Amino acid sequence: MVLDESDDTDFVKFWNAVLEPKFTKYRHILQGGLSRHSAAVLPNLPLVKGMKVLDVGCGWGDMSVQVAEIVGPEGHVVGIDCVDAFLEEARADAAAKGLDNVEFRRGDAEIALPENAFDYVIARFGTMFFANPVAALRRMRLALRPGGQMTHIVWRRREDNPAWQAAKDITLRHLPPPGDDADTCGPGPFSMGNQEMVTAMMESAGYEDIVFARVDEKIMVGTSPQECIDFALAVGPAGEVFREAGAELADAKRSEIEADMRDFFESQEIDETGIWVPTSSWVISARNPA
Repeated sequence: MVLDESDDTDFVKFWNAVLEPKFTKYRHILQGGLSRHSAAVLPNLPLVKGMKVLDVGCGWGDMSVQVAEIVGPEGHVVGIDCVDAFLEEARADAAAKGLDNVEFRRGDAEIALPENAFDYVIARFGTMFFANPVAALRRMRLALRPGGQMTHIVWRRREDNPAWQAAKDITLRHLPPPGDDADTCGPGPFSMGNQEMVTAMMESAGYEDIVFARVDEKIMVGTSPQECIDFALAVGPAGEVFREAGAELADAKRSEIEADMRDFFESQEIDETGIWVPTSSWVISARNPA
């Protein structure tokens, strides 16, 4: 399951070289926001002590660590991700908590996973970016023992997620959409927002008992309007439009984009911690046939 750098796809290289520094800079926003969705889910998952669990696209490993605490010393958690810097932080955080039942490996679910090795597979906001989602979902299923379960969390439709989509809509008023050959993080955050389509993907990948549950959470997208703007133009759908427009055009339009974004963010819920904007996800659970 270990992904050697010599095997890196362009997608993996792009994440490590371009996206990782931006994600790391805004970790406090990203991890804080994503964890609100997993926090609404984890207590209800049928995870028990002694389980072996795989966390696909584990990022900084915060959910892997939480699951390791649930399954206890008798259990074991493996977190995989293709971004080296994320894994380094995950290992450091697990060591700081004194956990020896969780490990982090460099891996890509689209390329390889161990088979028949886990009782449960989880993924939080990672499966939407698979270039070949059915193949990757099938590999996740084959990583399960017969009768094992999986749960992945994905964003719902773009119109249900103004925290991500509103900034893109604003940016597109001033800049052209990315071309077909643009460098991107994958199919996009809303690629699994359609329940009917994802059900068909899951069935094609061989899952049974597919269940969808909706989670709505406001997330903090910046401690100030300016941080919201800087975050939006660095990470996510708006950041992709801004980056792919090219530095000269993007810089020429930046003041206009920032003015419109400031109006939007200042219209949202604001408290002493920051600015909060709605998001919505699907929690999709399924089973590997026995």
